[in-house]
Amino acid sequence: MHKKIAVIHGDCSSKEIVRETIRVLNKISHIYGCTFTYEKVAMGGEAIDLYDDPLPDHELQKCKESDAVLLGAIGGPAWDHMPKEKRPETGLLRLRKEMGLYTNLRPAKVFSALAKASPLKQEIVDRNIDLMIVRELTGGIYFGEHSITIENGSRYARDIMGYHEEEIERIGRIAFETAMKRRKKLTSVDKANVLDTSRLWRDVMHTLAEEYPEVTYEDMLVDNCAMQLVKNPDQFDVIVTENMFGDILSDEASEITGSIGMIPSCSLGDTKQGLYEPVHGSAPDIAGMDIVNPCACILSAALMLRYSFGMEKEANAIERAVEETLAADYRTKDIMSTDKIQAGCTAMANEIINRIR
Repeated sequence: MHKKIAVIHGDCSSKEIVRETIRVLNKISHIYGCTFTYEKVAMGGEAIDLYDDPLPDHELQKCKESDAVLLGAIGGPAWDHMPKEKRPETGLLRLRKEMGLYTNLRPAKVFSALAKASPLKQEIVDRNIDLMIVRELTGGIYFGEHSITIENGSRYARDIMGYHEEEIERIGRIAFETAMKRRKKLTSVDKANVLDTSRLWRDVMHTLAEEYPEVTYEDMLVDNCAMQLVKNPDQFDVIVTENMFGDILSDEASEITGSIGMIPSCSLGDTKQGLYEPVHGSAPDIAGMDIVNPCACILSAALMLRYSFGMEKEANAIERAVEETLAADYRTKDIMSTDKIQAGCTAMANEIINRIR
């Protein structure tokens, strides 16, 4: 099997975790006989510095011509002063839109070796927290009309949240299919007591639920879901929600696992081509210090093997190696605790690579 991967090394400390992730993929290639080629793509701050554009057309084209895209993280204080159209995040939004990546899958799992790192009470963590958030990615308020005008001598800002029925149906179907492959429970999160978009969302989800009688379905208001995630997270299997709610809830779910440095994600559309990235930022304060945690990026590569390439045993090999490394008490600085072995970015990757079989 040969696959072409577009690689966005990103900004600041992101370059370090992507470098180590490619080493992990090369180990997979060596053991399992598959071949990966890597196409370097500039996006975010790097692209702004090179081309004065967070995602030039020629770099976007490289992504479209790949089998999948691996991304570290973008952004940093060097580009915070840029106007909106030139900010690193604008490049990421464009990439998602141009590639038709309307689904974001973000797992939130507490690794047994890191259970004590969770901010939740131990009796809650011990209930086996393992959930998946399915977030709609290309609609809603982030992609609606935005404006700042002057009314009666003062500024008035407006951001429009809108959804077409078809957008809700396609993300809903993916959520139901995801639940079918897990524990067959789906929670749809909205704000139907206030928002018309949520009322449409709920109506479409109820229609879809009739097609999946094996899935236990429930509606939940977003404020209640935020509370339940910290009070009783083991009740959830798959959560599906719109763009902004998903952005907030997925970050909350990541934090309850103990470290955002351990959480991968993937963005998918109608094809197997996807975008794979850790959920954390570019960590500019520790760039070049060899202390950033590479695990989330490495686990994102495992998702790439599973969802884009259909390489289940190879994905399992990476995930197993990460768990075994944690069980052997190796920790990067962000997840370090008493009596553990502190490892830098490269050393942590070495331990994972040595356990891939």
